Amino acid sequence: MIEPQVFKANDIRGLVGGEHPEWDLDGARAIGAAFAAAFELAGREFVIGRDMRAGGRELSQAFAEGAMGQGAGVVDVGLASTDGLWFASGYTHLPGVQFTASHNPATYNGVKFCLPDAAPITPELMAKIRELSYVELPLAETRGSYRTQDVLGAYAAHLHSLVDLRGMRRLKVVVDAGNGMGGFTTPAVLGPLDIEVIGLFLDLDGSFPNHQPNPLEPENLVDAQRAVREHGADLGLVFDGDADRCFIIDERGEVVSPSVVTALIARSELAREPGATIVVNTITSRAVAEVVAAAGGKLTTSVVGHTRMKAAMAEHNAIFGGEHSAHYYFREFWRADTGMLAGLHVIALLGRTGLPMSELAAELPQYAASGEINSVVDDAKAVMAQVADAFAGRGEISWVDGLLVSGVDWWVSVRESNTEPLLRLNVEARDAGTVAALRDEALSIIRKDR
Repeated sequence: MIEPQVFKANDIRGLVGGEHPEWDLDGARAIGAAFAAAFELAGREFVIGRDMRAGGRELSQAFAEGAMGQGAGVVDVGLASTDGLWFASGYTHLPGVQFTASHNPATYNGVKFCLPDAAPITPELMAKIRELSYVELPLAETRGSYRTQDVLGAYAAHLHSLVDLRGMRRLKVVVDAGNGMGGFTTPAVLGPLDIEVIGLFLDLDGSFPNHQPNPLEPENLVDAQRAVREHGADLGLVFDGDADRCFIIDERGEVVSPSVVTALIARSELAREPGATIVVNTITSRAVAEVVAAAGGKLTTSVVGHTRMKAAMAEHNAIFGGEHSAHYYFREFWRADTGMLAGLHVIALLGRTGLPMSELAAELPQYAASGEINSVVDDAKAVMAQVADAFAGRGEISWVDGLLVSGVDWWVSVRESNTEPLLRLNVEARDAGTVAALRDEALSIIRKDR
């Protein structure tokens, strides 16, 4: 069983189990067969991994069975963060499949895909997988093979090779894995380093008993903020469920904007390769553009989403990319997003200076921001058009990625989520008062019928 709504723009995600499941083991088996057929994998291998969600092992095995029935060979890396699966794809030069629902609640599961070397899946291939998932495909003459491979150690070694961790002062770092896959990768990556790690919720538990695995929601950062203050830590790292995103907490227990993290890493990477290109998206702070320009780099803008960002990274041979949702992309990591590598970069930047994290951030251009505000609406496109009409004549209007209205020193973004039935509002301006006024005006339109 597969309900059509599980097929998203870049991946598959839906409810499993319970009274109203949207897909099940038979659906996973059909999707596996469709994937193998769409990718033309008869006689060829692909890598598959899964996060710690309940039922993930069974769903991934059903998917593998469907793929093997089409003649595809399975290389099962077992438990893996999403960036661990991207690594496995790059390490083996094979297409990849990751079973995860990222930051969604425990009742969800899903599938992310990639081409060999962690390259993004195309919309055409995604559409083909969807189409073939509802077709009874004939079995291949030769069933595909199955083998396992452990890549965690190689993953950690590769991350260590990409960051200069020499000459650092000893840091105290809080790591909140939220019972997600960050608890799997943290001991392998941070354990060997000369830092004191204070772990929160490192045990893998797909029921998420402590807080939801979505660091975009402020309430899910509270535990790490408290721990940083209580332990006098230099830094906090908070991962989402599949650990491809990493939020940063400074020594005061305050959240460091992902745009600030993007600017800091971009500046560091541009020092290594002057004139290189940095990729951002439309809701990334203008501070990043100013920092990149000052460092002599080039900036290009991508539509939100890991497939679009990876495609833009490849098109422009970009050295680094950052999204305001705390996805960070690195050319030397097959242009894929990795929360742990971003965390290592921040640790290295902080460890090489005597400054606290808050002062490193304060050196950058300062903007006020609303943060992401989500609303449920009946007709997203109609609501965005109403917001555009209300702001007409006050700024430049773009529809590249939802609605973006850009003023001289402010912008308002309203766009549909790729993964949830939500309309997302983001506002930035030079001062908090302007942000509040623009936010309230946009929300009065978005939520007028609620």
